[in-house]
Order: sequence, then C-alpha cells, then structure tokens
Amino acid sequence: MSSLGLAYRPVFSRVSRSARIGLDHPWQWLAKGWRDLKSAPVYSLTYGAGIVLLSIALTSVMVLGHLTFLVPFLAAGFFLVAPLLAIGLYRMSANLECGQPLTRCQALDAFRRNQGQLGMLMGIQFLILQTWMLVSVVLVLMLYDDTFPTLDDLFPALFLSGEHNLILLAVTLLGALFAAGVFCISAITVPMLIDRRVDVLTAMRKSVEVVRENWAAMLLWASLIVLIVGAGLVTFYLGLFVAVPLVGHATWHAYRDLVPSD
Repeated sequence: MSSLGLAYRPVFSRVSRSARIGLDHPWQWLAKGWRDLKSAPVYSLTYGAGIVLLSIALTSVMVLGHLTFLVPFLAAGFFLVAPLLAIGLYRMSANLECGQPLTRCQALDAFRRNQGQLGMLMGIQFLILQTWMLVSVVLVLMLYDDTFPTLDDLFPALFLSGEHNLILLAVTLLGALFAAGVFCISAITVPMLIDRRVDVLTAMRKSVEVVRENWAAMLLWASLIVLIVGAGLVTFYLGLFVAVPLVGHATWHAYRDLVPSD
C-alpha cells in the first residue's frame, strides 16, 4: 500500500477538537492554496476549465429555454453547491501535502473514499439548490402574472422601478440566510468526509462547530470566497478558471487547520 493510502485512508476514529484561529489564517489558507495551484497547474487549471465549461453549458440551456431571468439566481446558487464541486481539488491538495506526484484530476478518487456519505451530502445540497431556484421562480411570478421576463426586463423591474423594494429586501435576506446556512454546514464537511470515515451528520456538526467557535475568521473566509468566486462569475465565468482551483485548494488547508489530526 502506498504511503498516500496510509496517510489519508479514512479511519474510524473520534473527530478531534477544533482549533481556535485568528484573522490571519484565511490569508494563510489562500497562500497555501496558491502554492498548490502552482505545484499542480495542469490538473488544477483543467479542473477549473471543467467548471467554466459546465457553467457556460448550464447558462446556454437557460438561454435556449428562454429562462434567462434565472441566470443570476443560478449564479447565486453556485455558492450553494461549490463545496462539493471542488471535491477533486481537496484530494489533490491532500496528495501534495504528502509529497505525492499527481497523475490525473482526483474527483472520482475522492468520491470513492466515502461515497455513501458524500452521496447523501450531494442530495442535501442539491435539494437546497432546488429550493433556492423554486424561490426564485416564485419571485418572478409575483412580478409578472402571465409570462416569464427576459433578463433585460427583470433588472429594471426589480432594481430600478422602486416598486418592488419589499420583495427585493425579502429575497436579499432569504438569499443571505441560504448562503449563511450552507456555509455553516459545509465549510469543512467535504474535506472531512474524504479524509475520515465519518458520517455526513457528524461532519456537518463539526463544520457548524468550527464556524461558531471561530466566527470572526470564518466570516472573513466566507467574504473572501464570495469576492474571489464572485469575480469569476461576473467575468462571464472565465475567472472561475483560476478562482475555483484557488479556493478549492485553500479550503483543504482550512480544514486541516481547523480540525487537526489526532
């Protein structure tokens, strides 16, 4: 068995106590993430390119289906499922941490390590995404009675007319609630599930615990993720080519910092 298997094979054990961190740690995670990206540029950027192509494909489906008004809501929903989409990047960082060379992108390898629990998490996250998209459709139906608008129609009606401020406020608060809840339950959940043989509820509880105990640093970390990934989204997804690998690698180091090995 390889040294990598010995080092990162999930094992049945109690989850160690979470660490207390300072506001400098999120910057350190980004620095380590950038180091991993430079150490494995081909595989990391190939992974990022896959995310870009997937995003463009989903947007194209919306455009062809005359559902362009859903594009900004779908972009916001990206943050809800991004922790799971970056699963291969966590595995790459785990390999690099052990000094092991990479031979391919690692998404399937990572998923197989705890596929039952990761499958359950996938179901939970996509249920949350579907709920968010349903809320978005209900919003549009409240604004337009008989037809779906185009994206050009939606923005003036929602943001410029001044007639729907209450709806805009409600959706903003609801979106923030969705984002905060998902961040709390998934900040370190996926890296933990591929590193330790724990169930999804244990991993989610630990994620909530580390966010609660390090709320200031985790608030900074969440803000950095929004800024970096958001910049990738507003560049017509092209910025995701680098943003997703950077944040994905950094998230692995966040997990390793927040939940030290026993």
